[in-house]
Amino acid sequence: MPGRLLRGLLGALLALLCMGLLSLPYRSSPSPLGEQETPRPSQPSPGPRVLRLQDIFIGVKTTRAFHRSRLDLLLDTWVSRARPQTFVFTDSPDDSLHSRLGSHLVVTNCSAEHSHRALSCKMAAEFDAFLASGLRWFCHVDDDNYLNPRALLQLLKAFPQAHDVYVGRPSLNRPIRASEPLPHNRTRLVQFWFATGGAGFCINRKLALKMAPWASGSRFVDTSALIRLPDDCTVGYIVECKLGGHLQFSPLFHSHLETLQLLGAAQLLQQVTLSYGIFEGKLNVIQIQGPFSPEEDPSRFRSLHCLLYPETPWCPPLVAR
Repeated sequence: MPGRLLRGLLGALLALLCMGLLSLPYRSSPSPLGEQETPRPSQPSPGPRVLRLQDIFIGVKTTRAFHRSRLDLLLDTWVSRARPQTFVFTDSPDDSLHSRLGSHLVVTNCSAEHSHRALSCKMAAEFDAFLASGLRWFCHVDDDNYLNPRALLQLLKAFPQAHDVYVGRPSLNRPIRASEPLPHNRTRLVQFWFATGGAGFCINRKLALKMAPWASGSRFVDTSALIRLPDDCTVGYIVECKLGGHLQFSPLFHSHLETLQLLGAAQLLQQVTLSYGIFEGKLNVIQIQGPFSPEEDPSRFRSLHCLLYPETPWCPPLVAR
C-alpha cells in the first residue's frame, strides 16, 4: 500500500513538471557570439555589372620606325582619352615614349621585321598581357588607327555577357583558306573569317580563355606557323576552326584598305576605328571639314579629335565654342 501511494505521488509530480516545461516561451539556440539569431530575408543576386571603359584592355601594335610619325599622333589624340586602358607593344626601347607611357609601353623581344613570325610575336604579347590583366575585353588596334573610346564602349555594351564574342571587320569578301597539317603527313583545307588587324577587333574574356591552348605564351606563334598566315588570320583560325565560334561583322571598324572618303561627315563620330594611309597609290583619309588644313593634319586625326573632344587644350578656340 505505501509503495502504491509513493508511485502515484511520483507520477503526479512528473505530469506537473511536463506541463510546466510545455508552458515556457520558446527560445532559439544562441548564436556562437551569444546573440539571438534573427532570420534574414534572402538577398537577390546582383545582375551583371555594367561595362565601363576601365574594363577594356586596348593593345596598340607598333615598331620603332613609326614611334615618331604615328605614335606621337595617337598619344596626342585618342590615347589621351583612354590612357589607363591603353598599352603600346613595340620592339625597341624609346625614352621619349617611356616618359609619356611609363609601364604602358611594353618592349617585347619580337623582331622589328614585318614578317608573320614578328607580327604574331607581338600579338602573343598583347594576348598574354590581357589575360594577366583580369579585364573583361581585349581590343587590338594598329598604330595607324584612330579609336573612338565612346563608340567602342557603346558597341561592346550591346553584346550579351554570357556569349563568346569576336567582333571586327574582315578585309576580304569571302572566308580565307588555309592548309592545316594533320598526323601522318596529311593536310586538310580549312576556311574561316577573320577580322583584319588593320581595322582593329575585340574579344571578350570568356572567349579568350578558351583560346589560350592555342594562343597563350609561345603557342600563338606556333599556331601561326602551322597555318602559315599572319597574326590576325591566326586569331580567326583559332576562334572559328578550333573553337567553332564565329566572327561578328561590324561596319564600325575601318582600315586603310577601304575607301575612307566614302564615309559621310555625319557618320564619322559614330565609328569605332578609322585609319589613314596609301591605298591604290593615293592618299586615303577621311573627308572632314577642319579646324586644321590637310597640310597641318594629313591623317585628319587631329581634326576629328577636336570635333569629338573640342575641350582639348590644343584645339583651336573656334572649335571649342
